[in-house]
Amino acid sequence: MYNVAYLNNITPLALSLINKDMYKIVDADKDYEALLLRSKQITASDVSKDVLYIGRAGAGVNNIDIDAFTPKGVVVANAPGANANAVKELVILGMLMASRDVIGGIKWLEGVKDTKENIEKLVEDNKNQFAGPEIAGKTMGVIGLGAIGVLVANSMVSLGVNVLGYDPFISVKSAWGLSPKIKRAVTINELFTECDYITIHVPLMEKTKNYLSAKEFKNAKKGLRLLNFARGGLVNNKDLNEYLQNGTIAKYITDFPDNEVLHMPNTLCIPHLGASTPESEINCAKMVVNQMMEYLENGNIINSVNYPDSYMGPLKTVNRVCVFHKNIPNMIGHTTKTFANENINISYMLNNSKGDWSYTMLDVDSEVNDEILEKLRSMEGILRVRRIRNISE
Repeated sequence: MYNVAYLNNITPLALSLINKDMYKIVDADKDYEALLLRSKQITASDVSKDVLYIGRAGAGVNNIDIDAFTPKGVVVANAPGANANAVKELVILGMLMASRDVIGGIKWLEGVKDTKENIEKLVEDNKNQFAGPEIAGKTMGVIGLGAIGVLVANSMVSLGVNVLGYDPFISVKSAWGLSPKIKRAVTINELFTECDYITIHVPLMEKTKNYLSAKEFKNAKKGLRLLNFARGGLVNNKDLNEYLQNGTIAKYITDFPDNEVLHMPNTLCIPHLGASTPESEINCAKMVVNQMMEYLENGNIINSVNYPDSYMGPLKTVNRVCVFHKNIPNMIGHTTKTFANENINISYMLNNSKGDWSYTMLDVDSEVNDEILEKLRSMEGILRVRRIRNISE
């Protein structure tokens, strides 16, 4: 029996997927093996000491102290793509609002609605101040061609927009999903010199902080409209303000307002509504619940942000041993030797790595006792060892 806790609101439609014969929902102040959450900030001291899995019902994980959980062998996973359509729709809206000052026009009308003058005449006399260009025939640059970026790029093609895509690390899956009409940019500067609009869709991490700054802005096509529906820290605020002031960037639309951006000229701030649809919240929660059960029951890791995705299917042998370890030489050899010394046959093994960390799964034909597990845990470089028993045996 696994205990599962959750923070924030997790839709009952997702929680209903949990097998009540194998899982028990508990309060977050109890001990648990799995934690589900959305936007609440957490670090290692905030969760149960028994936690094995943390599922973020969304794409961004900057609210989770990943560096604190990874050395403990805790899988942190998210739900990439589950909210992609919701974000895509808001990006399209953002692009339209960056072009046509609809909000300015609506505010102006609110200010004159009680006038005794003829409204129809006022509208005709003042509408030009809210005019803007059509998007058809313009060029948009899409930075980051993951689940959201691909949907945005394809949708823009459907709207008659020329699209340049930039992603040096594009996956095969994403590449297959792209419209053949999307052109590839070799460098990010190509986007800034050629595009009328640019939208960014990359994760926020240490190496992507201030991803867009004066280095890129100085090459921008005059009147660029910049959209950020990914994360606020991706854009350097100081440099952004400078290029908004000098008119190089005509408009900045973001779903991640802060105290600085709210006071910048020619900005339109949206209160983080990208994934705020009932469909998105349900899809994200369902995804992390299914991934949680796959990991706890079979050791398979899906959509982890700190450990490599690893899948060996359902457990068919007596035991499956899951080993989290540093990505250093001889770890596999030492692990398999431990089983060989106990005359235990390994019927199947999988090893994957992600940066400094590795994950090894071993299916064995006989019972693995606690003594063997302790020998593995005592080895230098091993972070955590799990044993999953086949309940059908």
